[in-house]
Amino acid sequence: MRKLAAILLQGGIVAVKGLGGFHLVCDATSQEAVRELRLRKKRPHKPLAVMVPNLETARALAHTTPAEEEWLSGPVRPIVLCQKVRGAPLAAAVAPDMAHVGLMLPYTPLHHVLLQRFGRLLSQERQNMPAALVMTSGNLSDEPICLGNREALGRLAEVADIFLFHNRDILIRTDDSVLRVLPDTGETQFLRRARGFAPQPVFLAESGPSVMGLGPELKCTLTLTKGDQAFVSQHLGDMQNIETLGFHHEMAEHFQDILQTEPTLVVRDLHPNYLTTSVAQEMVRKTGVAICALQHHFAHAHAVLAENKHQGPALALALDGTGFGTSQPQLGGGANWSIWGGECLLVDTATLRHERLAHFAEFSLPGGEAAVREPWRLAQAMLWELDMESSGQDGSPPWPWLPEFQQASAFLPQILRKSLNCPLTSSCGRLFDAAAAMLGLCLRTTYEGQAAILLEQAQDLSISLNDAAEYPCSLMKSTATGRLETDQLPRELDTYSLFRGILHDINAGESVPVIARRFHASLIIGLAEMARRLAKKHGVAHVALSGGVMQNLTFAQELPAALLERGLMPLTHKLLPPNDGCISLGQAAYGQRMLTLRKSCTL
Repeated sequence: MRKLAAILLQGGIVAVKGLGGFHLVCDATSQEAVRELRLRKKRPHKPLAVMVPNLETARALAHTTPAEEEWLSGPVRPIVLCQKVRGAPLAAAVAPDMAHVGLMLPYTPLHHVLLQRFGRLLSQERQNMPAALVMTSGNLSDEPICLGNREALGRLAEVADIFLFHNRDILIRTDDSVLRVLPDTGETQFLRRARGFAPQPVFLAESGPSVMGLGPELKCTLTLTKGDQAFVSQHLGDMQNIETLGFHHEMAEHFQDILQTEPTLVVRDLHPNYLTTSVAQEMVRKTGVAICALQHHFAHAHAVLAENKHQGPALALALDGTGFGTSQPQLGGGANWSIWGGECLLVDTATLRHERLAHFAEFSLPGGEAAVREPWRLAQAMLWELDMESSGQDGSPPWPWLPEFQQASAFLPQILRKSLNCPLTSSCGRLFDAAAAMLGLCLRTTYEGQAAILLEQAQDLSISLNDAAEYPCSLMKSTATGRLETDQLPRELDTYSLFRGILHDINAGESVPVIARRFHASLIIGLAEMARRLAKKHGVAHVALSGGVMQNLTFAQELPAALLERGLMPLTHKLLPPNDGCISLGQAAYGQRMLTLRKSCTL
């Protein structure tokens, strides 16, 4: 162990076998070591977790609250997001986009010994330097964490300089859980639910048949119900490679084995091309189990309602980046597919009534997936919709993505005019991306949510919510044409006027922190007012909040408060993440209720 600590002190990268799989480890105070780890792991900017030996060291690196310290030192010991201490001797590359750092304390004897040895050597060479080690999942980006010794040697050979094995088998691979404590309320919010929590059951409002929810494409989990309990798996990863697909199969079989139950119904996402859809089809062929599909954002709604044991009607604000949805029927019959992401839904868990009441005004994704990776495309598409085709028009400042993307930017208006690979979306997450790009904060992303994180970090939080909500963001009739009469279409939240307000402030020379704050505040007030109006119209008092946008700390704290001020009861996630990690629970809860209704109708 002393030799291993010396390698880490010299800037080496070590693959360490732990409790639920391998970690990749390096000196968290060494900028060169962290950069090299990022290069080898193919993870350019996404934050890395740091393990420290004790609370004293944690306090030297972050402003820890009593609630955060309770989680850090408790029996589970998850990764806890804590606010960085300015000037703390952590490498800037550990969490370059965030004012917070993910800290955890040792949770195995091996960790204790390693940090003790490393700390002793460190104190001899660099006095007053904290013993802090990057402890990130032992995998390449988008792959499951490595489990066995041979697997780690094969998959991590080009990442790690040396391996630390032990002879205890790991039966089930499990990543570290990630959570934070909301400053205003002291409530815990999960960002990843895995080691120490999964598969603890979520207790449902009523008992029912066994149902399996297969989960989404990204941040996948799966859920199996038994009676009035829903068992949600640990974080499985993104279902975009054969390794994660194999992990999904492992956990589906494992759950049925340990719970001694087989599902009578399997619920998948509506998207026809997801790997989970293939899993469902394979299960049908092998076992003959019944299968049904549930749209992504309605699954979000059912998940948060199931957590809160809510029975009956409620509004749901499902706010995220992407979800495969159906548009309204066109004249002449048939339905189009569209990309949802900023949705106000009516969901009745008693009758399974589903209705899309409103959504963000749709805008273009020029280049499809390319627009997700390059948010400047979204910003320019919004400007094009506002009749600004070229940079500097009407005396406005040059677009921040020029000259880096000069050629592609010049070609973009032609794509938009001809609607070539420009799907429409109502995504809330993509609106964050467009605003971040317009302010020059993020033109190209390397991980999901990066642009939104940078936009949130840029805010001037000294301005109150109501004082900052200066951009119009009101509910209006649908602007859709050529389909049905507008009164029969969902209402739209006027996000174009909000973006026009951003453009006005940029042209007026307003600062980025003020504009970022006004964006957040205006959108929160717009959503709260929309919920107030539609809740009154439909006679409901509860508003369920779900989707990856609810991981935004400003939204997590200020949107529920804004709803409460308007006499509404917000329902939030307490046991699962608001991101897609909750989808499988929503699918399973929906499927169980559907079977119960069919049984009662038969009786």
